[in-house]
Amino acid sequence: MAKTKVTVAYGDGIGPEIMEATLSILKAANAEIETDVIEIGEKVYTKGISTGIEPKAWDSLKETKVFLKAPITTPQGGGFKSLNVTTRKTLGLYSNVRPCRAYHPFVNTHHPSTDMVIVRENEEDLYAGIEYQQSADVVQSIKLISRPGSERIIRYAFDYARAYGRKKVTCMTKDNIMKQADGMFHKLFKEIGKEYPEIEQDHMIIDIGSAMIADRPEMFDVIVTLNLYGDIISDIAAQITGSVGLGGSSNVGRNYAMFEAIHGSAPDIAGKGIANPSGLLNGAIMMLVHIGQGKVAARIQNAWLKTIEDGIHTGDIYNAQTSARKVGTQEFAEAVIERLGQKPTHLKPVSYETSETAFPKREETAPAKPTKKLVGVDVFVDWDGSSADELGEKVNAIETGSVKLKNITSRGVIVYPNGNPETSVADHWRLRFTKDEFSHKDITALLEQLSDAGLDFIKTENLYEFDGTRAYSLAQGE
Repeated sequence: MAKTKVTVAYGDGIGPEIMEATLSILKAANAEIETDVIEIGEKVYTKGISTGIEPKAWDSLKETKVFLKAPITTPQGGGFKSLNVTTRKTLGLYSNVRPCRAYHPFVNTHHPSTDMVIVRENEEDLYAGIEYQQSADVVQSIKLISRPGSERIIRYAFDYARAYGRKKVTCMTKDNIMKQADGMFHKLFKEIGKEYPEIEQDHMIIDIGSAMIADRPEMFDVIVTLNLYGDIISDIAAQITGSVGLGGSSNVGRNYAMFEAIHGSAPDIAGKGIANPSGLLNGAIMMLVHIGQGKVAARIQNAWLKTIEDGIHTGDIYNAQTSARKVGTQEFAEAVIERLGQKPTHLKPVSYETSETAFPKREETAPAKPTKKLVGVDVFVDWDGSSADELGEKVNAIETGSVKLKNITSRGVIVYPNGNPETSVADHWRLRFTKDEFSHKDITALLEQLSDAGLDFIKTENLYEFDGTRAYSLAQGE
């Protein structure tokens, strides 16, 4: 078998230790890979490169299209961007997959039947990182959800379930509140689900869904959700299986893939030789499956399961009642190597007959363009007046022709007209203007009039109808 070239980054903190351990296991198992090492993370950030990755490192990724990455440290503040997010978005790694399985009774858990996979959208949502400070009191983060992005991840979840013999896919959103963004994701889930009639499907609101993951995880099989929710619930799911330190993840796109542990760089234990390499090793196992070396992947994972079963544990999962021996990072790797070719006796052994590369290369649907009609505009202003009534009277005194002020909100709640004096307000106000026939010229004329009146407008949002259906949220209290 020809060797597959893989880009490798040793990362920061415990990264170099667990990468050495992981690669030693892959080598001993005769994984047919060739590594190309690049530098990323803290050392690169301190050179003044805000992305955490040097431009030449992208050449390796573009050549290999497969990335095995140890955890990195992103400096706090100072405009440094998350390298994880940058890599996922630059390479189009739209799907984050995190299997979460219990290893009872060898790793302590209150939920011994847990065996779920969380499929998380990986490019959009609040992780777009689009933020602004708009006034002294208010900052804004923009949540972006697209139809193509949602369709890609939902199809991936169903294809994953079908390929790996999973029986159910659960969608989690907060569409009772975010009716536009999360509502579109839920709607697409129901539409796409019709193409997979053999798979059970359901939907849960993310808050109760998170509670059920923590309390009754055995009810879940595959979960598909948006970026932020997926990040949170995958840590919950990993922790209830016994330790976040055991979890690996894949980040898969159309042409590239990245594999990693789900935990961070843990600088507090770096250099002590005690870190658990299991998370990165399980990520590397997913990588081997992805590149078509499923037999090697199964051989390694079964040896790892046998090691866990034999009670050879690092300190994070060691328990005097259930563990046989506490070991360090490299000693744990050596124990896995010794068990290559063995299978667990009590835990279910694994085999891999498929890979993500075998999934259909689907193109997103292109539905007919709806009729789009401009029906109003929201103008956000930074204003420190004494009351909403004062602001309303000031705006109504401006000659705006047929464009009428409908209401004023602060933090999404109507404060004019007929606001409640108990409502808390900030220095950030939304003025909603409507009229029967609206145009972009109406908006520019309105902004000029507001500016002439001394109002500091900081943002506008156009209000649309699509095929006659309102496509913007009402205010709380409207």
